[in-house]
Amino acid sequence: MYFLLFFTLACLSTCYCRTENDEKAESMCGLLRQSLTSTSVSVEIDKKGFHRDVVTTVEFSPDGPSDLQALVVHKWPRGIYVDPYQLASLSEHTDWQVLLDSAIDLEVPAHKTVGLVAFVFPALHGRIPRLLKVTVPVHGRYHEPSFDGKKFTSIDLDPPELLLRTGKCQLSYLDPHTIVDAPCTADNSSICQWARIQHKQGQASFQLPVGDGLLVIPVCSATLLVTLVCCVALAKTVWKHQLFTH
Repeated sequence: MYFLLFFTLACLSTCYCRTENDEKAESMCGLLRQSLTSTSVSVEIDKKGFHRDVVTTVEFSPDGPSDLQALVVHKWPRGIYVDPYQLASLSEHTDWQVLLDSAIDLEVPAHKTVGLVAFVFPALHGRIPRLLKVTVPVHGRYHEPSFDGKKFTSIDLDPPELLLRTGKCQLSYLDPHTIVDAPCTADNSSICQWARIQHKQGQASFQLPVGDGLLVIPVCSATLLVTLVCCVALAKTVWKHQLFTH
């Protein structure tokens, strides 16, 4: 009899704990779901020339979960690159870290390279700011010369993806939001599931100058002519110097 009583109490206690945990998880999922619908992300480009700043602004929901984690995913086109050494230096003085999906050759021209993906991890430090701004410096690559008279080429940047997660909510409960796999942290030691924010911002773009391919022959011809003239003048000077010496 005592065994049956003990067994009944144990079952009731287990059911109560599971119910309480499920209620807490559902509460955290509700907060995360609210963050997914009310959080917005925008991007703008600052500075001019080959060296630009891509400024990403995230406006969080004020009622998000306390352990909310955010990840900004930039998919850069092949016309630009980020300097990993510059990013490493900036990470020492900012509240974000960057993980790149591949090694970067800083000297390769645009037509000989491919795009890259940058995972930006802002540190929220247990608090959710109302506004979060992340500034990533990017640099334009040299492009092939144009033979149709164009002096500039357009670099189109897709808006970054904003991913959110919390350790207290199973993301499978967040349907219809898209769940994607991405690195958990900037050290890329493990993969986690993230919920992706749906946004409707269009592309941001800027112009980079390109060379005029129609000037290749005139420039090469003029360069060769100047080189020949300088060589003749130098040879004449050396010859006269030798005559005066002897």
